[in-house]
Amino acid sequence: MLIGVPAETVPGETRVAVTSETAKKLVAQGHAVRVQSGAGLTAAITDAAFQAAGAEITDAAGAFACELVLKVRAPSQAEIALMKPATVVVGMLNPFDGEGLQRLAAAGLTSFALEAAPRTTRAQSMDVLSSQANIAGYKAVMIAADKYQRFFPMLMTAAGTVKAARVVILGVGVAGLQAIATAKRLGAVIEASDVRPSVKEQVESLGAKFIDVPYETQEEREAAEGVGGYARPMPQSWLDRQQAEVAKRVAAADVVISTALIPGRAAPTLVTEDMVRSMKPGSVIVDIAAGRGPDGVGGNCPLSEADKTVVKHGVTLVGETNLAALVAADASSLYARNVLDFLKLVLPKEGGFKIDMDDDIVAACLMSRDGQVTRK
Repeated sequence: MLIGVPAETVPGETRVAVTSETAKKLVAQGHAVRVQSGAGLTAAITDAAFQAAGAEITDAAGAFACELVLKVRAPSQAEIALMKPATVVVGMLNPFDGEGLQRLAAAGLTSFALEAAPRTTRAQSMDVLSSQANIAGYKAVMIAADKYQRFFPMLMTAAGTVKAARVVILGVGVAGLQAIATAKRLGAVIEASDVRPSVKEQVESLGAKFIDVPYETQEEREAAEGVGGYARPMPQSWLDRQQAEVAKRVAAADVVISTALIPGRAAPTLVTEDMVRSMKPGSVIVDIAAGRGPDGVGGNCPLSEADKTVVKHGVTLVGETNLAALVAADASSLYARNVLDFLKLVLPKEGGFKIDMDDDIVAACLMSRDGQVTRK
């Protein structure tokens, strides 16, 4: 099959959907790979590296003219115009963007959004949300350490003792767990909060203290269990009690990293403006949910500004919306392996392209086909 890999055009997007490693494997399987010149440069992959892997270097038109196009982000209208009807597109296409999916369907494209893969054991190797969130959690801590004008670890020196930084992690999914592990390596004292009781053991195994908020009703317990690996919105009664507990920890924190996201919904408010006011001057908040708050304003903190670092009430708020792109080489490497594993489901060894709707992963990821949006 003829596979195209265009350069990403979304501002700030530095990742690429195929690396020289995965290009070599695709070529070994009998596919022809065309990579747009310069597509991998921001991820530290040269055109020469792609050529050494057996790929052909082309321009944007050549990459989009292929039968199968592999992307990181959803194609723009201009990019869609470069693709022929029946072209297959695989990438992070945002399954909750109804208008975007309609554009793909109207162009006659067959599209697969990898974010829609079920969170099952079989789908782990192609779970792009987890692979990229893992990187985001790491980078959030590194940015916090850079912005925080004190040490993270405790230091005992001849000039006196420096206390360890107090870090609060809000939301203990993949990003939150990686943030805990990274902050622990840097020597911080860490507390973490999440709506799911099942993560308490994981939090404590990484050396952090879990901010426990008891459940008082069956409704609260059922919501806390979540569905399919994702958190569910919690009853207001529990949220009020959690906010009171978190507020105490935030006031004493030097660094807060918030990671709470609910697919298809606005990010919940976890750090209010009053909480920010209560923090010490020089404290840092890294809001991974920036830009995804109610009406696209704020994030887990309403004071966050998407893709900006601002200082409010003496606190530095970092609103980077694409943290994984700041670690482009490894982010691309992991994402490209996710893509490669997904392709094994639709590119059988006997050749051709196959859409097996009996495969739960293929069916979940299919967004458009035959001019129709197929997402349920």
